[in-house]
Amino acid sequence: MKISPQLKSRFAFIVLLLLGGCVRLPEGVAPVANFEVSRYLGTWYEIARLDHSFERGLSQVTAQYSMGEGGAIRVINRGYNQVANKWKEARGKAYFVESPQTGRLKVSFFGPFYGGYNIVELDHEQYSYALVCGPNRSYLWILSRTSRLNAATLQALVARAKSLGFDTDSLIYVEHEPQASRPGAPSGS
Repeated sequence: MKISPQLKSRFAFIVLLLLGGCVRLPEGVAPVANFEVSRYLGTWYEIARLDHSFERGLSQVTAQYSMGEGGAIRVINRGYNQVANKWKEARGKAYFVESPQTGRLKVSFFGPFYGGYNIVELDHEQYSYALVCGPNRSYLWILSRTSRLNAATLQALVARAKSLGFDTDSLIYVEHEPQASRPGAPSGS
């Protein structure tokens, strides 16, 4: 069966539309401005998240960001699966959707498929915490430079997420134990 050029064009348009839709912002949500990627690089601890299949059951979750080639940001997400008694790791890359001064990126762990990574709240002074969402209100993360976030800051971030329409009653608070207590835990860093 031969496919017409018009059908190919329509199919390509639909694929691009679907892929592009995965990097959008939820309605009424804006990414932070005055973003400095060099200050965002390094290790972040996941303090809380909404449930989704690719992190289900993981504790001690971290994200490591570093500069890659061609303007890419390397991403290494890591978490411990206590049931399987092993670490799970995903490596990806992220690119800015708008300017590098806007906290809006697209991230991929699976080839050409990208998802939205939108920083909607950020400690601009110390870069010590961040509130990040995906392309819709099903994806939300509270991140910190340390494995614990003080109660007042955490409450403020949860309140901010709630004001943006996220289901904060469904947040999963991530357990963090000393890495030395986990088999196969990386040393240093």
